[in-house]
Amino acid sequence: MRGRFVSGLTAGMLLGAAAGLMMMPQMDMRTRRKVSRASNRIIHRAEALLNDLREYSM
Repeated sequence: MRGRFVSGLTAGMLLGAAAGLMMMPQMDMRTRRKVSRASNRIIHRAEALLNDLREYSM
């Protein structure tokens, strides 16, 4: 149950980040790059958290 919740949460964050990147065409390239890097850091942290939770639950 907990694994499904975390998987859903991670998928939601990924979809939200992708939607946010598509909805900001008026921003300049520098801002887009900053947002893209920040979203990549969040994705990597979420993946690490998910792996930690999977190890903890076993």
